[in-house]
Amino acid sequence: MAAEWSKLSYCQRRQVGALIVKGRSIISDGYNGTPSGFENFCEDEEGYTKWYVLHAEANAILKVASTTQSCEGATLYLTMSPCRECSKLIHQAGIRRVVYASEYKDLSGVEFLRKAGVEVELVGL
Repeated sequence: MAAEWSKLSYCQRRQVGALIVKGRSIISDGYNGTPSGFENFCEDEEGYTKWYVLHAEANAILKVASTTQSCEGATLYLTMSPCRECSKLIHQAGIRRVVYASEYKDLSGVEFLRKAGVEVELVGL
């Protein structure tokens, strides 16, 4: 389902999807893209990702923050391994398990999560 969700992204370089599951329910979803109120173009004229583009996992966590739900003890499903910055958000949000389908070139976010005691698992699509 995260792979299907990634198709909603307007980003050209990479489309990433995220789902947060708690118990047997999806409590949030997200994909990489620009913040609310901004144009849906993730890359600049030179093809570089704009600095303010939000990652899929950040969008999903922020969506939970605006509800009465909690990420505490949840599982995060991603189409790509989390970056360093998002890994901090994942840990602070109380997510206990991260499952991702492909690896980004920098795995320091995954290493951080493992060090923090978060269960991390790579599964192929």
